[in-house]
Amino acid sequence: MDTSPPLVAEVLITAVMGDELVGTWKLTDNNSDDFDKYMEKVGVTFLTRKAACHLKPDVNITKNNDEWCIKTTSTFKNTELSFKCGEEFDETTADGRKVKSIVTLENGVLKQKQAWDGKESIITREVKDGRLVATCIFQDVNCVRIYDRK
Repeated sequence: MDTSPPLVAEVLITAVMGDELVGTWKLTDNNSDDFDKYMEKVGVTFLTRKAACHLKPDVNITKNNDEWCIKTTSTFKNTELSFKCGEEFDETTADGRKVKSIVTLENGVLKQKQAWDGKESIITREVKDGRLVATCIFQDVNCVRIYDRK
């Protein structure tokens, strides 16, 4: 059995394809103040924001050829996104917004654009130092949520 480290080219191909994103992740670091600000800006109600800020959801990311699935589960709400990169799809967000989403994969980063009512939000997901880093951006608010592999 070959135990030599992967070639640099193999590591780069894996990063470009996004395979390092695949797995089950548990929220561990959550700047709830920024998450609350992000949710408020996109129009989430007060009670829903307060409940969501206290959750530690699991995120399961799978990939089957060019089909991606992101399942988020918590004691409050479960969501599932199924998509192909570069193809627009209809999404109902966890807070009930009806949005048009498109996800691209750029250098190992899943970048999701959500558009609704003339507004646009960006959510990126990438692995840094073995952790899943999800960044939610809307207007002047930038929220970072960090997940560890389960």
